[in-house]
Amino acid sequence: MKTETILLHYGYKPDTTSSQAVPIYQTSSYRFDSIQDARDLFNLNKEGNIYTRIGNPTVSVLESRLAAMHNAKGALSVSSGQAAILYSILNLASYGNNIVSSKYLYGGTYNLFKYTLKKFGIDVKFAQTNESNDFEKLIDKNTKAIYIESIGNPTNRIAEFEELSSIAHNFNIPLIVDNTVSPLIFNPFDFGADLIVYSLTKFISGNGTSIGGAIVEKGDFNWNNPKFKDEFDFDESYHGISYIEKFITSGVFVTKTRLQLLRDIGACISPFNAFLILLGLETLPLRIEKHCKNASKVAKFLSVHPKVNWVNHLSLPDHPDYKLANKYFKKGFGSIIGFGSNGGFEKAKAFVENLKLIVHLANIGDARSLIIHPASTTHSQLTKEELDQALISVDFLRLSVGIENIDDIIEDLEQALGSI
Repeated sequence: MKTETILLHYGYKPDTTSSQAVPIYQTSSYRFDSIQDARDLFNLNKEGNIYTRIGNPTVSVLESRLAAMHNAKGALSVSSGQAAILYSILNLASYGNNIVSSKYLYGGTYNLFKYTLKKFGIDVKFAQTNESNDFEKLIDKNTKAIYIESIGNPTNRIAEFEELSSIAHNFNIPLIVDNTVSPLIFNPFDFGADLIVYSLTKFISGNGTSIGGAIVEKGDFNWNNPKFKDEFDFDESYHGISYIEKFITSGVFVTKTRLQLLRDIGACISPFNAFLILLGLETLPLRIEKHCKNASKVAKFLSVHPKVNWVNHLSLPDHPDYKLANKYFKKGFGSIIGFGSNGGFEKAKAFVENLKLIVHLANIGDARSLIIHPASTTHSQLTKEELDQALISVDFLRLSVGIENIDDIIEDLEQALGSI
């Protein structure tokens, strides 16, 4: 099946009710047929449902579709994008280890990496640019992964994915890509990534109602190498089970994440949220195309407006990564635009507060157009120096272009710019 068909049909057959829509299995737990049945499930000798913290039939359909849309081995859905990012790191790194990351990150991810992971004894080294050699020189014997965003939120900076993948694999570590802002228009697995993380809250859901996250595993990384053999080849809590041997067909990484971290920490997605996100997946191919087309038109409009100082979008030839974007993003350049109006922060504030259609809130990827001032909100925990390094200026406005009629979006931008 092609992607559009997968997102409507894959992974579900009507149950005894003959319901065409995937049912919401709103249950905490499941009946066992016998003592032996329960024993086999808990000892991983058979597949089945035990407790919704670990797995749920509604959630399983979402996971199967996420895996299928990436031609991947497996997927795991969790409570939020932040949980997905944290689990992706904790599942392969522990005290004394480190990861190497881009500095062009969503503010919440930066805080997690800069401050919270330190409490686990995990260090994060930030490359000073997105040049591949800047990542390579930071890797040492304790490095467990390279982490980047497909398109940096909100700076729209991208990296040379194939080069980074080659570097990562030369050191026997995976390349992790946060693909939240570019589902369907970019598949990191096509260019050497090993793991993808998502905030399902954004474009995949598309309706601004449901929090969720996911880890998707391509399935061909060698977890049996010296960097990870001890982590993936022996689990004392399951009497020495080897994930490498037992779960090679279902995804070694996501299965270990489910059976250890989801079991013990419990950041599970609710069946109802999974249901709503499944509804969003059904229309994602249509929406993401409209998002990208609208964004390119808005970026062009802003780039020639006399009251706009600068515009940051991969569709514009003056973007520093324009050539790289044309190499990797054949189906669209995403719908996140950064721009600054004349007059610094005060004029940016006036502009936002005069918008009538575009909504001022802390989200992206909604079907509606959204805007926020990162320096005072999503990236407000960063120091002045860190903001400068991340290219977040005081006049920076992040616009997530929605799927409204393009004339209405531009009209609202025009009147708000006119007000300043």
